[in-house]
Amino acid sequence: MRSGFAAAFVTATLVSGALVGAQFDPDKVIPGGGIFVQGWTGKIDASSVRQGRMLNDAKFAQEGNALRVTTGPATTYWNPANTATGDYTVKATFLEPRFMELNNHPHSYGIFIGGNNMGTDQMSLVYCVAYGSGEALIRGFGGPAVFTLLRQGPNAAAHKAAAVGQPVTQAIAWTVKGGRAECSINGTVVAGYDKAQLVGDGKLQSTDGVYGIRFTHNVEAVITGFSMTKN
Repeated sequence: MRSGFAAAFVTATLVSGALVGAQFDPDKVIPGGGIFVQGWTGKIDASSVRQGRMLNDAKFAQEGNALRVTTGPATTYWNPANTATGDYTVKATFLEPRFMELNNHPHSYGIFIGGNNMGTDQMSLVYCVAYGSGEALIRGFGGPAVFTLLRQGPNAAAHKAAAVGQPVTQAIAWTVKGGRAECSINGTVVAGYDKAQLVGDGKLQSTDGVYGIRFTHNVEAVITGFSMTKN
């Protein structure tokens, strides 16, 4: 029995290790990286810093009226002039031209709101993102703390690419109105929260603040229609 238990334990450990390895792909370094859109800046995640990556290892560029982001390290991008207060909607459409071209599993992109202390260790914001696999996630930074509101998982609102290498589009919006913030993907509200659920220790300072763009690592998308309107 002891021999059988030991063999099963070793097997389980090896399988677990293989799964972890399959899910981890190191940050890429994007050739010609940097921020090439006037007024914008960014901050990479602590996990990317630990890999020795820098902000210029990802690329943020203008293409006509569109923006193209290619990561690289997981990065939050913003223009300090882009702020929203009170009731508002921030929206954009993301086209991933070739699903999973830069990674071995799906990665996400989307919009953040409520940005304060941007670029510092006390940076706070909340982001709603979609994956080309038909999944969604809502998460935030509250200084060094990370809080998850909607765990990554399949969501009927998120579009799913037909296959690896095929295009997929996600229209994402945050709407703040009447003391509540809701994220919609492709016109369907995926989750909503009262301000009391969003603001507090380890979460947002306020739903007022900077808004911008959020990308995880090793993914590329073209962004159109990025805008804010008052409600």
